Amino acid sequence: MSIDREAEINPAMSPEMSPATCPVYVDLDDTLISTDMLWESMCFLACQRPASALGLPFWLLRGKAGFKRAIAERVSFDPALLPYRAEVLEYLREAKASGRRLVLATASDSGLAEPIAAHLEIFERVLASDGETNLSGKTKLDAIRGDCDGSDFEYLGNSAADVPIWRAAAVATLVQPSAGAARAAESFEGSVKQIETARPGLGPMLKSMRSYQWIKNALLWVPLLLAHQLSNAQKVSQVAIAFACFCAIASATYIFNDLLDIESDRRHERKCKRPFAAGTLPISDGVLLMLALMLGGFGLSFSALPLVSTGMLAIYTVLTISYSFILKQKLFLDVLVLAGLFTHRVLAGAVAAEVRLSPWLLAFCMFMFLSLALLKRYAELLATEDGGGASNRRRAYEVSDLGMVETMGLAAGYMAVLVLCLFVTSDDVSKLYPRPNVLWLIMPPILYWVSRMWLLARRKILLDDPVMFAAVDRTSWLTGVVVVLVAVIAAY
Repeated sequence: MSIDREAEINPAMSPEMSPATCPVYVDLDDTLISTDMLWESMCFLACQRPASALGLPFWLLRGKAGFKRAIAERVSFDPALLPYRAEVLEYLREAKASGRRLVLATASDSGLAEPIAAHLEIFERVLASDGETNLSGKTKLDAIRGDCDGSDFEYLGNSAADVPIWRAAAVATLVQPSAGAARAAESFEGSVKQIETARPGLGPMLKSMRSYQWIKNALLWVPLLLAHQLSNAQKVSQVAIAFACFCAIASATYIFNDLLDIESDRRHERKCKRPFAAGTLPISDGVLLMLALMLGGFGLSFSALPLVSTGMLAIYTVLTISYSFILKQKLFLDVLVLAGLFTHRVLAGAVAAEVRLSPWLLAFCMFMFLSLALLKRYAELLATEDGGGASNRRRAYEVSDLGMVETMGLAAGYMAVLVLCLFVTSDDVSKLYPRPNVLWLIMPPILYWVSRMWLLARRKILLDDPVMFAAVDRTSWLTGVVVVLVAVIAAY
């Protein structure tokens, strides 16, 4: 029988529904919610108890049910934050209002399913995996038959594993079915319904890569630019390849970070729209994409760049993952690492181009990026204060630290300008710039920019990442143009 397209419009009101006494059994993963609780729980485990996550391969020896139970016993989560499918919830609440019995029937562990059922308050019972039995496919069908005493029932599901249950159901209701499940539905003898939900397509996958953040990797070009060797085709090619590798690895680490922060992102006013937090991109797809980007980035670097460049890429990866796991929660160490990651990009660019890097430039970068890292924390603390909180769950700072963070950040920014002044008076400048005294004109625009950024943050205009804010800020672009023009005049 073909799928009833009329039911896609208003399935709850379809006259072809089973009688009011027919119970409704609902799958959880990718049906009631637009995510998979096994993957979710593994993300919770990696975030909450990273050391315990090392036991994942060994827990597989317990079988699927034992594996799920081992994870469920070690994690906590807020069921109110999960991405529920609004269309399915509406359908179920209408069925509940008509007097039908609702049962949550899932292969997820009962330790995860029962809090969800308790939160929704629409289910009379929960059928779930229990550590010994994995409630999926034929096993779930047997549990459903036992629960309804062999009478007719309706089942909501989405995957090919649900096909045996649909075949036995009086009403098979498909929720964003997989291709295999949709094909199998053509042969079902009972009534077939479908609840249409939005299919996001490739957009969330591209969004998860955060390609707009690649602008930060433009720092790899700084050493080549300051060495006045942009006309060297070989060096330009090497930096271009390094840039591509860093972009791939950066996207992979952003995905990794989002997977770890999936629950905290759901609490955030803006970050809740990220693909994994919103449930628009399956976690399993994200893991595959992350691995593909990692392999692609390191494969390209290893095959096309000197080994030391691949080593720089590896250091960047380790630092970024370490930051995502634990360093972001360490007071002040987090901003030092952030500043170091930006400075590391400059170092990696020098290694890829095989040019000498001035120690003055490294000092300037460290102070400037420390100022921007503290500015990011400052903006986050202001947002926390506005939300009525005293601290951020994933940060070591408290609202009472606002004054100290502001002071340290401004001091670091002005120290960067001081280092630049010392650089202008050094012997290195006279070797590269025929008019070194012209470079003094760079100081006022940079002083203005640093002071303005902090003032905008204090006024709550700069809300998050200062680097991304500067990338779309006209005044920041104008300041950059002035600095470049002064440098060109000094060089030529």
